[in-house]
Amino acid sequence: MPISIFNTIITKMVWITFGTLIAAYALECVLIPNEVIDGGVVGISIMANYLTEYPLGLFLFVFNLPFVVMAFQKFGKTFVFLMMYGIFTLSLFSEIFLNTKHVFTNDTLLAAIFGGIILGTGVGLVLKNDASLDGTEIMAIKLSKTIPFSVGEIIMFFNIFVFLLAGFVYEPNKAMYSAITYFIAYRVIDIVLQGLNEAKSIFVITSKYDEIGQAIMKNLDKSITYLNAEGGYSGAKSKMIYCVITKLEISKIKETVNSIDPFAFIAIENVHDVEGKRYKKN
Repeated sequence: MPISIFNTIITKMVWITFGTLIAAYALECVLIPNEVIDGGVVGISIMANYLTEYPLGLFLFVFNLPFVVMAFQKFGKTFVFLMMYGIFTLSLFSEIFLNTKHVFTNDTLLAAIFGGIILGTGVGLVLKNDASLDGTEIMAIKLSKTIPFSVGEIIMFFNIFVFLLAGFVYEPNKAMYSAITYFIAYRVIDIVLQGLNEAKSIFVITSKYDEIGQAIMKNLDKSITYLNAEGGYSGAKSKMIYCVITKLEISKIKETVNSIDPFAFIAIENVHDVEGKRYKKN
């Protein structure tokens, strides 16, 4: 193995260790003492731990094993190694925090909110370093090829089942708190993966593309790209403006476009990762 690849894997393992440490604290010191769970395999593991009193780390490891096999077939050796390492360290840290008997708070609502924030931070760090702590997504990717549902829809259906089950294992209120935790953690994971300065891509379709393009470059100091376009009904040839901006610049670019062509068509989409000096300049 080349030294550069080896160093990269070691760096990822360090970050995964830090992420699982945070996630384990959220589980054992914030959520579980208040009978609040996360979604996916982690949520099922927490309920199994509650019903049997066997270690949470054992269930995390065992329940994820089938998905590790799926991951090996789909994502390769490096991902599986990092996933196994993440699951192992999460299991280890869970046992360590369990033995400390430390409880972050006894307020269920606070536990749901801050548990979601802390858990999302830890899981986000793990995902950002090419590993996973939960086989739900791997299962969803596999199933999406054989059933007419998207990956996101399959994960949602699975978690609805998990939270319904939590209502029977604990009580309905705990299941609702758990849903709050899941959605908060999901959003925090997005922030960790994408950053607070979320990028947006914008498409502008207008007959005044040259004038608007010059205004965007002047007023926002942004690089633009002209894309050849053709009207579907009219068949008229034109150019479409493409640009990547921050979410704080959306109102300014809309104002710039509408001041020149109030009838311009504007489409805005999320961008998950951006590289380039022209974007980062601002």
